[in-house]
Amino acid sequence: MATQIVMDHTGDSRHNFNPADEKALREAQLRFDALMKSGYTAAVRDASGQPTVVRSFDPNAEETLFYPRLVGG
Repeated sequence: MATQIVMDHTGDSRHNFNPADEKALREAQLRFDALMKSGYTAAVRDASGQPTVVRSFDPNAEETLFYPRLVGG
C-alpha cells in the first residue's frame, strides 16, 4: 500500500492506494498532477531516509509528502 500525504493549513490528509490497482493508480497520478499544478512540492524518502524533491509521479514510492508553497512576510 502506498500513501500520499497532503499537508495544508488544516493539518494533513492521507490518501492510500494500491499501486497494483489500475484505477487507484490513475487516481493517485491525477492527484499528484493536480497538487503539483496548484503549487505544491512533492518529496519522497531516498534509500538513506532523506527526503528528496520529486517532480514526477513515482508509482513505486511508498510514501509521497506534498507541502504547499511557503509564503514569507
